[in-house]
Amino acid sequence: MHRVKNVVLGAGIAGISAAYHLKKNGENAVVYEKSGDWGGLCSYFIINGFRFDKFVHFTFTDDPYIKSIFENSSPLFEHPPVSSNYYRGFWLKHPAQNNLAPLPAAEKVKIISDFVNRPQIEISKIKDYSEWLRVQYGNYFAENFPFKYTRKYWGVEPEILETKWVGNRMHSPSLDEILKGAFEEQKENFYYAKYMRYPKKGGFRSILDSCRQSLDIVFNKNVCTVDADSRKVFFSDGSSIVYDRLISSVPLPEIVAAIKNAPQEIISAANSLMHTSGYMVSLGFNRADVAKHLWFYIYDEDIPPSRVYSPSLKSPDNAPKNCSSLQAEIFFANDSDIPSAQEILNNTIEKLASMGIFNKKDLLVKDVRFEKYANVIFNKDIYKNRKTVLDYLNSVNIESIGRFGKWDYMRTHQAFADGMKTALKQS
Repeated sequence: MHRVKNVVLGAGIAGISAAYHLKKNGENAVVYEKSGDWGGLCSYFIINGFRFDKFVHFTFTDDPYIKSIFENSSPLFEHPPVSSNYYRGFWLKHPAQNNLAPLPAAEKVKIISDFVNRPQIEISKIKDYSEWLRVQYGNYFAENFPFKYTRKYWGVEPEILETKWVGNRMHSPSLDEILKGAFEEQKENFYYAKYMRYPKKGGFRSILDSCRQSLDIVFNKNVCTVDADSRKVFFSDGSSIVYDRLISSVPLPEIVAAIKNAPQEIISAANSLMHTSGYMVSLGFNRADVAKHLWFYIYDEDIPPSRVYSPSLKSPDNAPKNCSSLQAEIFFANDSDIPSAQEILNNTIEKLASMGIFNKKDLLVKDVRFEKYANVIFNKDIYKNRKTVLDYLNSVNIESIGRFGKWDYMRTHQAFADGMKTALKQS
């Protein structure tokens, strides 16, 4: 057993950032990663020349320091955030509530009428996400658009969710915006970011190349026990280390489960934290013109994916010449009955083909993969349980970082910033 001064668990974006900034500040660190590669959810895989990221990724940070690191690692494309929505056979520009023009008149009347007569409740008195949606958009739109999307993306009913996570992620329209968008196509883009940036070469994780270059990362090191009293980490391969400082991006339920003699109330709080798991269905085509949208949302509940995007439109480097690609995301709450990978793959291909997205004869690659941790679910008990766990980890000198280490809705740059701030606060 040997001593390592600064130990970082997990080589995802938060872990890479923490180790990089420790080193930049004159501190050595070793990163221990359970898989055989680095990047976490920012990493990628290649099949027959097609590169696919793990779920959709863009960066749109305006933080000068983080932006410069990402750009110095890899030149970036700047894509306008133009996306679409598929609803009952109609294509609507995003956000749907501002772009109703393609819908039949009768449906537009229902949406606008309900918007005018929507419930009037003070924001501070709204009890859940279901009520928030009704107050923002009216009953008909809420029930037929975001309610359905919530079930597909979050895997739960909207009344299960609280609302602090929403922030600027969803546009709340005025009556004038809705009326104008019901009569003509809107030129204005109501998305919360001006540009969605993506590396020209090397997939999304190449934004971290300059940070990763000089780091000491040890792969295939799955943590099985942490003895916080003696400051030891034991790995499933039989090896172990002694640490002075431990920074962890391991998901909260898993790091708590690994801690020797963790109190039962802490284990219960960690196990009560909800998250989504997700399938990625990755498709490659022998035509360059299959992908029409950078990304789009699907509201129909009989079509498995909640969101589909095009790696080849994000960057031509992601597909062979004269080819294109799509990747679909299908999510489930962690307490759900999750269908088999083959069922998801077959159903997704059939449904997307029936939408007219592609012809099955043009398929060159079809692949399905599963990730246990995709997104945090913001149910009503999240803040109480999260605080209980994080306070305990702090009490045993384990510093937790990143989306699943802080159990928060972190975008790429936020996870990077969290790793940086945590690493530097004691250096």
